[in-house]
Amino acid sequence: MQGEKTGQPLPSGAGSIPIDDLPDGVIVVDRTGRVLSVNRAATRLTGVPPDRAVGADIRDVFPFRDADGREWWKWLDPCGGLRTRTRQPECTVQMPGGQELLLAARLVREPERGGDVVRVVVTLRHAAARARLERSRADLVSTVAHELRSPLTSVKGFTATLLAKWNRFTDDQKLVMLETVNADADRVTRLITDLLDVSRIEAGRLQIRRQLVDLPSRARRLIAGRVAAGEPEDRFRLEVRGELPETWLDQDKMDQILGNLLENAVRHGRGTVTIVMEPIEWGVAVSVRDQGEGIAPEMATRVFRQFWRGQGRRRGGTGLGLFIVKGLVEAHGGTVTVQRAPEGGAEFRFTVPAGKPDFA
Repeated sequence: MQGEKTGQPLPSGAGSIPIDDLPDGVIVVDRTGRVLSVNRAATRLTGVPPDRAVGADIRDVFPFRDADGREWWKWLDPCGGLRTRTRQPECTVQMPGGQELLLAARLVREPERGGDVVRVVVTLRHAAARARLERSRADLVSTVAHELRSPLTSVKGFTATLLAKWNRFTDDQKLVMLETVNADADRVTRLITDLLDVSRIEAGRLQIRRQLVDLPSRARRLIAGRVAAGEPEDRFRLEVRGELPETWLDQDKMDQILGNLLENAVRHGRGTVTIVMEPIEWGVAVSVRDQGEGIAPEMATRVFRQFWRGQGRRRGGTGLGLFIVKGLVEAHGGTVTVQRAPEGGAEFRFTVPAGKPDFA
């Protein structure tokens, strides 16, 4: 019986796709509110089986209410209002148990322009996804505000002091303050770059400009930069195992990937940070290892999410670095994973394909 009440094609004018194939919940009712059809997704979202719903009044089996407690069907009033009305924009409704759903409705009229309502097609989605998106956006705003406040406060303080009391400082003091301003400006630039990368990754708009890249040379350059910034030289080790194949990659993005992984190892790890590069069947594998506490196996699937810092890990940074690493690696056609390093600590391993692309 359920097979007869679900899996039916959509009503005329909506094509011949069975409604059970649709990812969103769908409930079709006539103008009086009698349920005509329910798909599997709607059953999963509401817990109401088709044999109980079809033929019943929607107010009895799907007693949706809005945030103010109003009865949704009465509020919709499909047969009232302007005859040009054809839809209800998406809104949040609640089931009797308190579960929130996102609901939208289309009023099917015959004739299409100004005719009587003959059916109402209701679509349902789980509100949790929207809530996660809103939390993610709130986290992003909070992160940006927090990360910008410190360097901008420093820049404002030092520049205001120099402008007001320039002649009171020695050249050495002025140099220290200007170097601090320059470093904080670099922090702001890096944050903005990270935010732009996150936006492009989420929108699928990353552009890869491929060129011949010497990966060991890029790693040595990044290590030299960290040593010049004050890190001890013996903290870093680079191992190139075997002859690496030719790789055509985006050099700037490779620097960003390696730089973010080095930063993560230095910030959250301990001991020697080792970069291992070795050929694999279809490209190159690069591992960045530290000797810290490592990452618990159950957390391995979470580390590449936005704003992940992990329980017990020292705070600092935006929590976007590993998310960006994953997006940049995958944009090159590679993969990235995390596991326990041979000497303890965490090992982040990414792969990139070898060879010159046809369009390069």
